[in-house]
Amino acid sequence: MGMTMTQKILAAHAGLDSVVAGQLIMADLDLVLGNDITSPVAIHEMDKMNVEGVFNKDKIALVPDHFVPNKDIKSAEHCKCVREFARKNEITNYFEVGQMGIEHALLPERGLTVAGDVIIGADSHTCTYGAVGAFSTGVGSTDMAAGMATGKAWFKVPSAIKFVLKNKPAKWVSGKDIILHIIGMIGVDGALYKSMEFTGDGIKYLSMDDRFTIANMAIEAGGKNGIFPVDDICLEYIKDHSDRKPVVYSADEDAEYDSVIEIDLSTLEPTVAFPHLPENTKTISEIKEDVFIDQVVIGSCTNGRMDDLRVAAGILKGKKVADGIRLIVIPGTQKIYLEAMEEGLLRTFIEAGGVVSTPTCGPCLGGYMGVLAENEKCVSTTNRNFIGRMGHISSEIYLASPAVAAASAIKGKIASPEEV
Repeated sequence: MGMTMTQKILAAHAGLDSVVAGQLIMADLDLVLGNDITSPVAIHEMDKMNVEGVFNKDKIALVPDHFVPNKDIKSAEHCKCVREFARKNEITNYFEVGQMGIEHALLPERGLTVAGDVIIGADSHTCTYGAVGAFSTGVGSTDMAAGMATGKAWFKVPSAIKFVLKNKPAKWVSGKDIILHIIGMIGVDGALYKSMEFTGDGIKYLSMDDRFTIANMAIEAGGKNGIFPVDDICLEYIKDHSDRKPVVYSADEDAEYDSVIEIDLSTLEPTVAFPHLPENTKTISEIKEDVFIDQVVIGSCTNGRMDDLRVAAGILKGKKVADGIRLIVIPGTQKIYLEAMEEGLLRTFIEAGGVVSTPTCGPCLGGYMGVLAENEKCVSTTNRNFIGRMGHISSEIYLASPAVAAASAIKGKIASPEEV
């Protein structure tokens, strides 16, 4: 019986010739990730284990990004805990303020994630690194602690859904629209504990930033992971960002899938997820009523990369944000911030009437830098629109691409890029 791409990576890291869906394995880890919310819990769990140090100081990444720069005393204490642990254990990949970024934008940029890796992170969007052909998945803080101590983790080998992406997407259709379309089609539990494996000739039209976005939101369909084949575009990205040699795996011809779903990318439109689930999607042409908004957020681990900022700035250039609309733009990393500054994108955002923040997850989880008040509505390029996710329980979040978000900021209501 053949194996999927994910199954091959897991088999190799478990020292096995083959694995099957449902099999329990223990696999070696290439990277263990934590942030300022989840790491303190893992660190306290490690204290209970009475272990001496970490399994490998080079294979742990600690990225304070959720409430950083610290928003209050509690967040400062969390970061202090992580900082002291990093110093004590001489963690190579600890990113202090000034070097940090949103973790899932930062790690690929720093070359810490490459094809063939097995990566766990105490953050649900760790599945992002499937874009570079790695198996990566979110875990709890206790699993993170065990991973830091032993360099190993238990997995139940997932079955898979194969998504065959065909043809070239239209101008304003991005990775965000593709994954929102998929989630709208299969639902938030449509890929529960399954590997979402993306294939097809349409992949060649997707930038790495598109692929990061799609893999990032695999968890929003319940997926264990999302993963892309390692093509020339991916290999070039890895070469440009990492000194490590990628290990390329591909699915067997006779690999078993729970289902195969074909998607003609040329037929897709810009798509918006209405409150309060990512599956509650409508294409831009299906939105007949005016949805007036109060705030727009462009950023996050889903859409805070250079492609995202360029698209948004291209729409906003020479225009103004509608009266009463708060536009918040958050580059994903310091490098992206600098590049956006050098290209003049930050000036475009500010001249349009927006504000630009240091890299942070802040508003995505209702932390800070964009918390919503009662009954407020926000178009956001983030990944979740659950009740109360960004603030008051009566507030509403509409998930969209950077293009739709920028157009909506100009119009003061959900709008197509074609309208501006």
